[in-house]
Amino acid sequence: MAKTFWKLVDLGPKLIKVTQEKGKPALQTFLKYARVELQPPRFSELSQVRKGFGDLYTATQTQKWRTLTVKEATVNTLITVEVVCWFFVGEIIGKGTHIGYNVRGAVDYEIHI
Repeated sequence: MAKTFWKLVDLGPKLIKVTQEKGKPALQTFLKYARVELQPPRFSELSQVRKGFGDLYTATQTQKWRTLTVKEATVNTLITVEVVCWFFVGEIIGKGTHIGYNVRGAVDYEIHI
């Protein structure tokens, strides 16, 4: 039992070294994309957002959505589901509970003066 313990102790530094070697490129890649994808839009990009909403309106008027491939439609659906799920997660965090809002007078039916 003691031999097994000391073998594991000897493997510790090797395991840490391998983790650092393998994890460093992955962490750098994550940080590279996180700097771009996780930041809010700049004021200079707001014109692109406005143009995007205009293009979306035009696409719905011309029924361009009918020409989507199955792959494009699937990707768009998954993105929509992700945005909706993050909205509900934000609501749960904001409320502090996932049951509902605590509205005074709605929970207990006593008269509040």
